[in-house]
Amino acid sequence: MAESPTADLLATIVSAARRIVEVRKESTPLTELERQASQRPGPTRSLRAALAAAGGPHVIAECKRRSPSKGVLRASYDPVAIARGYSANGAAAISVLTEPTFFDGSLDHLKGVRAAVDLPLLRKDFIVEEYQLLEAKAAGADAVLLIVSALGPDELKMLQRRAQELELEVLVEVHNVDELRTAIESGASLIGVNNRNLRTLEVNRTVSYELIALVPRDVLSVSESGIRAPDDLRQLGALGYRGFLVGERFMTAPDPGAALGELLSLARSSVTSCS
Repeated sequence: MAESPTADLLATIVSAARRIVEVRKESTPLTELERQASQRPGPTRSLRAALAAAGGPHVIAECKRRSPSKGVLRASYDPVAIARGYSANGAAAISVLTEPTFFDGSLDHLKGVRAAVDLPLLRKDFIVEEYQLLEAKAAGADAVLLIVSALGPDELKMLQRRAQELELEVLVEVHNVDELRTAIESGASLIGVNNRNLRTLEVNRTVSYELIALVPRDVLSVSESGIRAPDDLRQLGALGYRGFLVGERFMTAPDPGAALGELLSLARSSVTSCS
């Protein structure tokens, strides 16, 4: 059955993202943002290298106060403290939600986390314009998320090119076979398979199991959403995933960093016991 247009949450979020960009341009012109991005201090940390490193599993741990599907995940939300906990407990990288309307995110969260930790940082947002890439660079991101279902093929290619010029890595997110083909054709070298349908918010981990066989060997793959148990990491890792983006499981735990540490410890012990 075809999805009702009213069920298309993604279209609503993308529309809001475009409006937010227009408002921000009025307060900070593109030329000023370019200046800020060019003055960002420090080296860029490679998300791809962190996920390709030996060992594992490699988790991109997420800072996210709220989600459209579950509402407020963490009423007392301190992304800097959470990020420090992740860093101390073995995160390969950290994802920071910056979308304000549906996720209660902020670029200030990203800036605060950048000042606190030395891991690769992914700006998690609905990026639809070059302006947002410059925001990400100026705020301290090392990588950005580009969602195939939120962009046309030409937009996807253009934003990837511009990100590369800014020395930002790109995680290209897909949810089905057609989107995966679009990502591959765009030249993506880092692809995230999202088990959550962004239009309906339904989560189905079989998406990761089905798409991995179609990912080229030279492309590094990340499984996103619905990952909760050590066996999820072990099974998906055995199929070829090099990274796992986990958010809600940690955000609802009393201590997100400790929850990450426990998940990694159990996943590694299960791999050792099976070897």
